[in-house]
Amino acid sequence: MTVRRVEDIEPARLSLLNAGLVEASNLTECLAVDFGPLMRASMPGIEDKALTLMDSVAGTGISRRMALAGRIILERCGLGALDRLHTHPSDTVRGWACFVIGSAENMPLSDRLDLIRPLADDLHFGVREWAWMAIRPHLAGDLSRAIALLAELTGERSERLRRFACEATRPRGVWCSHIGELKSEPERALPILEPLRDDKARYVQDSVGNWLNDASKTQPDWVRETCARWLDQSPRPETAKIVKRALRSIGSNP
Repeated sequence: MTVRRVEDIEPARLSLLNAGLVEASNLTECLAVDFGPLMRASMPGIEDKALTLMDSVAGTGISRRMALAGRIILERCGLGALDRLHTHPSDTVRGWACFVIGSAENMPLSDRLDLIRPLADDLHFGVREWAWMAIRPHLAGDLSRAIALLAELTGERSERLRRFACEATRPRGVWCSHIGELKSEPERALPILEPLRDDKARYVQDSVGNWLNDASKTQPDWVRETCARWLDQSPRPETAKIVKRALRSIGSNP
């Protein structure tokens, strides 16, 4: 039976999660991890003051805690900690690596994307989400450069990297700030979207459909026109699936 409430997680299982010995198997387990004990177990060089700070935010949202963990590790251990974090058995600790990269200042966007790449391609669903969330502010802050760099990922063999290119730039997204420029000018992201319009991976199809559905909230006519053009130029089942998901909020009729 799938555990849907944090309180239903067996104590022995929770102990393993907090010790960093196993990965979370679902979102409920991701949310249940206690960052204080996990940081003590996985980052023994972090001093008590920082650990106490981590303990003090235990009751706050997970996004805030992830960002704080990334800043603490960066300030105390620097980018050199990434080698250890990247290979840690805990998906939460690997997620912290995403926010270490996101917290680094004065880093060229291309370098940031190079560092986040293995985490965006991680086998664990949670790490892949943290990867795009952690660097999204930097992408939004240099949007033209970001789109050009992410467009290069649309030809990758890994469906996880192709999906990352799309998901990272969703105009509205989930658990993240909106990108106002793409809400008003979604056509700017076509260098990313066009190569994925008939992607064979359902993981990518859903992301592209969700991207366009986001855009339909502010630019419905553009989304309808884009979907109609795609169906005309690429009459394939994969494109039809994307279009159906894209138009679910507004329909295909004017």
